[in-house]
Amino acid sequence: MMTKAKTVYFCQNCGAESAKWVGRCPSCGEWNTYLEESASKTSSNMNFPGEKSKPINIKEAVTESGYVRTRSGIAELDRVLGGGIIAGSLVLIGGEPGIGKSTIMLQMAVRHSGKVLYVSGEESNEQIKMRSDRIGATSESCFLYAETNLSEVLREAEKLGPEILVIDSMQTLHSDRIEAAIGSISQVKECGGQLLKFAKQKNISVFLIGHVNKEGVIAGPKVLEHMVDTVLQFEGDRHHAYRMLRTIKNRFGPTSELGIFEMRPEGLREVRNPSEILISLREHTLSGVALGAALEGNRPLILETQALVSPTTYGNPQRSSTGYDHKRLMMLLAVVEKRIGVRLSSQDVFLNIAGGLKVQDPALDLAICIALFSSFEDVPVKEGVCFAAEVGLGGEIRPVSGIESRINEAEKLGLKEMYVSKHNIKQEDLDRFKIAIRAFSKLSDAFRALF
Repeated sequence: MMTKAKTVYFCQNCGAESAKWVGRCPSCGEWNTYLEESASKTSSNMNFPGEKSKPINIKEAVTESGYVRTRSGIAELDRVLGGGIIAGSLVLIGGEPGIGKSTIMLQMAVRHSGKVLYVSGEESNEQIKMRSDRIGATSESCFLYAETNLSEVLREAEKLGPEILVIDSMQTLHSDRIEAAIGSISQVKECGGQLLKFAKQKNISVFLIGHVNKEGVIAGPKVLEHMVDTVLQFEGDRHHAYRMLRTIKNRFGPTSELGIFEMRPEGLREVRNPSEILISLREHTLSGVALGAALEGNRPLILETQALVSPTTYGNPQRSSTGYDHKRLMMLLAVVEKRIGVRLSSQDVFLNIAGGLKVQDPALDLAICIALFSSFEDVPVKEGVCFAAEVGLGGEIRPVSGIESRINEAEKLGLKEMYVSKHNIKQEDLDRFKIAIRAFSKLSDAFRALF
């Protein structure tokens, strides 16, 4: 017996549902985002084969094959996935248009050792082959299929039996089970449920490419992100060559991992040692530049913080930051002015993290304070010095996690000195490092020792 379809309203920004139209979404606060859709109550049955319909003791539960991982053929992608691809997992990758989502998925499809089905609802098979020729990669185990009907996609995938199924993109798929427009909230939700059921039943890894909205988050209902096993975000500026693949969610590994790629005419190139490319080569020492040791997931990075402090020509001084939290910059400016006695209230301040990288690690606090003071006094920081410490509101230098991996990364780059918190390093550990470690408890002491 067929279920009767009902008319509902969905917010196209967050996926909230309402029985009637409302001007402003009570969930996300956006205006004029509710659209009418005719949605059926039919939903995908999520009971997987082998599951028991009664509760069992946790000791009796059996893990499926120990979650064996297979290599994707791209080391940086394996890093953010937690070491490789888990069979039967559902991975969602999002990013702005033109950032390289389709390119990295195509490179993975042709490099993977097993059979891969690449489904495209945006490009024809000929267009995908042209891109494959441009990046100079091809494979006999990669199959292309231009289709938007989910039933046809699942039928062909079951017939072919691939190890990996790539959907490019999620918003182009539609299911015959519901009467709604392609790309609508109802379609995305229904297609996501069917793909999840297919991935678990057939033990096939599914990669979904998702569009982003104007706020830079993955478009569609949040339930899609809750449904999948892993969410990856492709970040970067089109005007910079480097792209960052960041883990937002991962049920099979750590989050906040980072993979770095360089966009070239022949495709995406993996960057194995990002610290070397993120530090600019200078013929002369400049003021306002300091090196900081950040930690993205388990990967240490030596980053270059650039600050420019100049007298303001307007009534209100400007405060601008690129790649760093603006509110934290304002806090550090207040700390430097209060605890060091540097008058910055009448100065324009500009801060930039070189290389186009966006970081939130508080271990860069000390490097940013040093760069601000260096630019204000127009005194360059001596070469070969790196900083890794958090700065508190009282001007104290606080310890940070993963200090040993940060120090080892600085040693690999040939740096000579590293400024850290006094509470991070024990005296007996100093002899283990080749680099000179200088530990401080107050921001004023570090300034006095450096300048």
